[in-house]
Amino acid sequence: MPRAGLTTARVIDEAAQMADEVGLSGLTLTALAERLGVRYPSLYKHVDGLDGLHRGLAIQAKNELAATLARATVGRARGDAIVSLAHAYRNWALKHPGRYAAAQRVPTPGDTEAEAADLASVEVVRDILAGYELQDDDAVDAVRALRAALHGFVSLETTFVHPANIDRSFDRLVQGLATALASWAGQPASTPGSS
Repeated sequence: MPRAGLTTARVIDEAAQMADEVGLSGLTLTALAERLGVRYPSLYKHVDGLDGLHRGLAIQAKNELAATLARATVGRARGDAIVSLAHAYRNWALKHPGRYAAAQRVPTPGDTEAEAADLASVEVVRDILAGYELQDDDAVDAVRALRAALHGFVSLETTFVHPANIDRSFDRLVQGLATALASWAGQPASTPGSS
């Protein structure tokens, strides 16, 4: 019988905190069980092994990030929304490095709960890009460009060794994205081999 007070939600919450402290790769079922004050096999009543724990953590992290982005962009449009979303994204990722790593997990095809969590942040980005009146491929390309730029910067930030101001670099990236998106619609896409 599961320990009183121990629920799947509590296991995932504790795993999220632990991942932020020690890194996602440092999160083990043994260490988590010790932290929760239970025996290792007790966790299997709440998660399906380490993979199940990572799945649950990824879903929670993606939903947390989406909620953070949604709150940051309420009542904002166009460039103001891009700036607010970008700073909320970066701040959340840096504050929650283990969760951010977990949020990069690709859902298993057919796992509708994981797929819905995966799309949650994308929907927030699509919503703010609606202010640019982008349609079809223009909208898809813009969503991908914005997400790739933010993820790339955040992923590299901990490895930057140049003494230049990181915040300034980020602000310039975000302003560049907002400027580019203002004239994104109808821009011809180059094809491989064209110049």
